[in-house]
Amino acid sequence: MEILQHAMPYMPTPKSLPGICPLSIEDWLIVDEVFTLQMAERNRLLDAKRASVLKLLPDGEDAAEELLQFVLEWLAKYGADYKIGDNHVARPDGIAVKIRREDPLGTVGRLVQEDFCLIEKRGKEHVLTGAVLCFPASWSLEEKMNRSLSVIHNPVPEYDEGIARRVQRLFDGVRVDKPIWRFNLLHYSDAGLFQPKGRTRENIERKEGKKYLRSERQCILRMPKTRACIFSIHTYVLGNPD
Repeated sequence: MEILQHAMPYMPTPKSLPGICPLSIEDWLIVDEVFTLQMAERNRLLDAKRASVLKLLPDGEDAAEELLQFVLEWLAKYGADYKIGDNHVARPDGIAVKIRREDPLGTVGRLVQEDFCLIEKRGKEHVLTGAVLCFPASWSLEEKMNRSLSVIHNPVPEYDEGIARRVQRLFDGVRVDKPIWRFNLLHYSDAGLFQPKGRTRENIERKEGKKYLRSERQCILRMPKTRACIFSIHTYVLGNPD
């Protein structure tokens, strides 16, 4: 319960995919009032369940390394409450995180509240080549790695063939200097952040008896060197007013 997020910079309302808005790069990563508690949970999961919350394919390593450098540079420029050293980063909660270049996803996973998925073009589709996903919303890396966007989003009720084509075009069109964002709204019976167990379409659509609203602020950025799309996720959980 103590890891609930009680305030958000937007009001979550049901919205058809993809529901995209432009994003100013300085607003990409967020430090909110539950930073300390969520980061403690991220540390715990990366220590105890690393194989479940972090995976990286060999052909995703370059994108992961570029992501780490991008995050470090972003924090140095916009992370007012971070202190960046040569080998360590001091987080806003005072915890020092060692910069481990050999473990880029593990490092970024301990630096910020966001989860990160590496989405890269392979043939005609974009696929998941790596991720640090401490707060999954009813899906697991084990079943989604190296899969296309359409498979990753199954069984999202709104994700039909038309939406799949729009999302593929969206990822194709994301520009290096033009990040975008959207949010979703999910209903859960408990407030846990680590929710890897998949749900059926019926369970997703059934809202009665679910006490918590979960909303993900999802951002997409294009990396300049590898051209990978970075899909970042900032998770909020609130009591359901209904």
